Amino acid sequence: MNTMLTIIVVVQVLAALTIIGLVLLQHGKGADMGAAFGSGASGSLFGATGSSNFLSKSTGVAAAIFFIATLGLAFFGNRHVAATGGVMDRLPAPTTQAPASGPAGVPGSSAPAPSQLTTPDPAAPAAPAAPAAPASGAGQSGQIPK
Repeated sequence: MNTMLTIIVVVQVLAALTIIGLVLLQHGKGADMGAAFGSGASGSLFGATGSSNFLSKSTGVAAAIFFIATLGLAFFGNRHVAATGGVMDRLPAPTTQAPASGPAGVPGSSAPAPSQLTTPDPAAPAAPAAPAAPASGAGQSGQIPK
């Protein structure tokens, strides 16, 4: 999968460089006026009118390859491959030994026995509340004392 992404990226970069080169080789719309007065465009390699058609078609093909490579990268880059994990993930899990006897004499039990559970007695006096913080001065509530 990694090799496929590398190949697609190489194709995309080559297509982008080809597009850049072909666009720079093409004549602009203003060059036609100069060619009409014999500025040398008629002596080009592909002829006076053939260069724009060949270069335009070549640019279109390179752009199509570029777009196909972009779609390929989006398709293959969006697939999530299951992580193989690291070396530490492949270690065996540590085994833990259960205690020999639980609190109620039941081997392997970690829950307290029913006799050890207590409920608050309603007749017992309540625990005293925490004392309130002394006020440091009038109008200064909410400030930290020094």
